[in-house]
Amino acid sequence: MNLLDKINSPKDLKKLTRIELVTLCDEIRSFIIESVSKTGGHLSSNLGVIELTVALHYVFDCPQDKFIWDVGHQTYPHKILTGRKKKMGSLRALDGISGFPKISESDYDIFGTGHSSTSISAALGMAEALKKKNLDHKAIAIIGDGAMTAGMAFEGLNNAGDSKNNILVILNDNDMSISKNVGALNNYLAKLMSGNLYGSIKRSSKAVLSAIPPILEFAKRAEEHVKGMVIPGTLFEEFGFNYIGPIDGHDLNALVDTLNNLKALQGPQLLHVATQKGFGYEPAETDPNKFHGVGQFSLSDGAQPLKMKKVTYTDVFGDWIVDMAMIDKKLCAITPAMLDGSGLNKFSEKFPDRFFDVGIAEQHAITFAAGLACENYKPVIAIYSTFLQRAYDQLIHDVALQNIPMLFAIDRAGIVGQDGPTHSGSFDLSFLRCIPNILIMAPSNENECRQMLFTGFKFKGISVVRYPRGPGPGSAIKSKMTTIPIGKAEVIRKGRTIALLAFGNMLEEALKAGDKINATVVNMRFIKPLDIKLIRDLGSSHKLLVTLEENTISGGAGSAVLEVISEYDLKCQSLRIGIPDKFVEQGSQEQLRKKYGLDAASIIKSIEKKLT
Repeated sequence: MNLLDKINSPKDLKKLTRIELVTLCDEIRSFIIESVSKTGGHLSSNLGVIELTVALHYVFDCPQDKFIWDVGHQTYPHKILTGRKKKMGSLRALDGISGFPKISESDYDIFGTGHSSTSISAALGMAEALKKKNLDHKAIAIIGDGAMTAGMAFEGLNNAGDSKNNILVILNDNDMSISKNVGALNNYLAKLMSGNLYGSIKRSSKAVLSAIPPILEFAKRAEEHVKGMVIPGTLFEEFGFNYIGPIDGHDLNALVDTLNNLKALQGPQLLHVATQKGFGYEPAETDPNKFHGVGQFSLSDGAQPLKMKKVTYTDVFGDWIVDMAMIDKKLCAITPAMLDGSGLNKFSEKFPDRFFDVGIAEQHAITFAAGLACENYKPVIAIYSTFLQRAYDQLIHDVALQNIPMLFAIDRAGIVGQDGPTHSGSFDLSFLRCIPNILIMAPSNENECRQMLFTGFKFKGISVVRYPRGPGPGSAIKSKMTTIPIGKAEVIRKGRTIALLAFGNMLEEALKAGDKINATVVNMRFIKPLDIKLIRDLGSSHKLLVTLEENTISGGAGSAVLEVISEYDLKCQSLRIGIPDKFVEQGSQEQLRKKYGLDAASIIKSIEKKLT
């Protein structure tokens, strides 16, 4: 029996020797690589935090000590050590365990973190609560993977440093490389500066020198200067944190020693840990981005099974924006840290001067785009639906209120699959259509996506094209770009008493259902403005209008149609089919669409139930 077989909770971990801890890390690494090779998931980030996770659970007492993981996709080692090892085979699957921390899944998951940069704020709230309860436990935010680029992280730092609460922020810096010599020196400095000797000297020196203010000021400046030369901690010290590091995040002994010292310190502490994404697995070390989110792969060489490559909506956008930029030199592309996911690789290489990756800073991305547009540039913002939620105030106040023209290319709209509720794009139609001055389109196929992007770019105002994750139905894509008449839907099939009003990618299932029940099928194309004339005509000539959308039915496209039916007092019946009023769990897109009644067979059943 290996060591990992004996670990069912962090209490078991504390029985091990330091040498055994190192062996355990190796076993966890092998287990994660083998497990993820079968299930898919986030690999590189998890391989980079194994030693840090083991050290944290060895030194602290979770859940009494509060671990908040940010970004949440680095928690596989944490899940394994907290009783979920045997469930890793169900990772990200329907009814399985989540790929992110989830409060309802385990008492050890203190806070859900699917979006980045929230950990410091949450940890500070918990630290304040611990203080009010007179409990001597730590709130620990483990933040990294670019999350420190977001404004919310700095808002949390600013408040935490001023609060004097017992909060520990661990900056997991996985872009920093430390050589052996420098690493050893930094490990020694970190242990020294986190120990009682350094702390007591620092406190007593300040007490003595406080009687001689000029000398105290000189000493403070000298200390900051020396520390600034050795470590990049001046910024965090200015926020009110005691900065420690950088420390080698793969040196388990150094981590344990430093964390033990920090456990005894009071007030805001920041530990800077340098790790390597993909550590310990050569294919992931060589190409950490490739193994960031990965499907099934071969253990021996990391090779992934060859699949028939289908054109995705992301591919369509990536090709379109390059073509459009060659025509219009004012076009600029902006993304909040989603270069690969948003399909902007080719654009960034071909037009580096017009490409802006602003980091995980959605709010800044929107207002930055508004500034560009005010000077007659033409920004295109490539953003996931779930991440646009984070910039809602900027969308309203900085863009729509001033009617500043720009195009939003909203990817991952609707059901996203295995990433689960934190990444589901279920709400964009609802939160967008209530904002004035916005044109909203949803393509039903690949070619329509290209033409809608062109239409939105040419539109003299704010436009949105929202499209789903993955491939379309396989429509031929025309290289020639033409605009679509604004607010005009398209009748695809004429039927008798039932009309299916399909928004976006629901058209394919609507046609399947329409053929079986002889229904009229309409490709609505526009959510705002709606084709009111066509809706009125259909309402007068059909018994039942059925709206189909991959968005929550609460306030979505179907609600917009209901408003038309009410306003014009149409006598037809209506049925809205979409995502119910709940958060969509993880699972494959196919499984979830069937579960929520968005496939053709389920659509027919819903109609039959309505008419009985």
